[in-house]
Amino acid sequence: MTVSPNNLIARAISREREAAGLSLSALAARAGLAKSTLSQLEAGKGNPNVETLWAIATALEIPFSALFETASETRALVRATEGTALSSDSAGFSAVLLDKSSPDRRRDLYRLRLQPGAVRHAAAHPRGTVEHALVITGRVRLGPEGALEDLGPGDYYRFMGDLPHSYMALDAPALVALVMDVPR
Repeated sequence: MTVSPNNLIARAISREREAAGLSLSALAARAGLAKSTLSQLEAGKGNPNVETLWAIATALEIPFSALFETASETRALVRATEGTALSSDSAGFSAVLLDKSSPDRRRDLYRLRLQPGAVRHAAAHPRGTVEHALVITGRVRLGPEGALEDLGPGDYYRFMGDLPHSYMALDAPALVALVMDVPR
């Protein structure tokens, strides 16, 4: 039986909110959302954007992938044209969660597509989070505020994701592989 992405997200938000001992009001306040918005998401209604989901994950101090809990297989193949893209409403940015970590680990693997000139600003993730970025195509500027780096194809950059950071394609669309390590 296939579970819709909205129902998957609804179950995860409710589960993680209850595990954190937070009320709907408390989580909504931490995430900067209206309580009614959060209530709709927990009911499996609405169409959350990536900013909303990141805000919820950050407020709960969980990895983003925890909002998409599914059973893991021993093998996974995701073709370049496959996967559900989560797009930003405020920047030319989309991310496809390629793999999430097993319950004993916290590691997410993403494929980022960046459009030139649009900056994706990301809030700090849980303390100790490290991001690993590998540019596949295009030229990008990314990293934590005050330590942004310009990268080209094949360039790798590891930086602390527990600080505000950003991603931007410089002059053409760019493709970046991103691994997010979150400590347990």
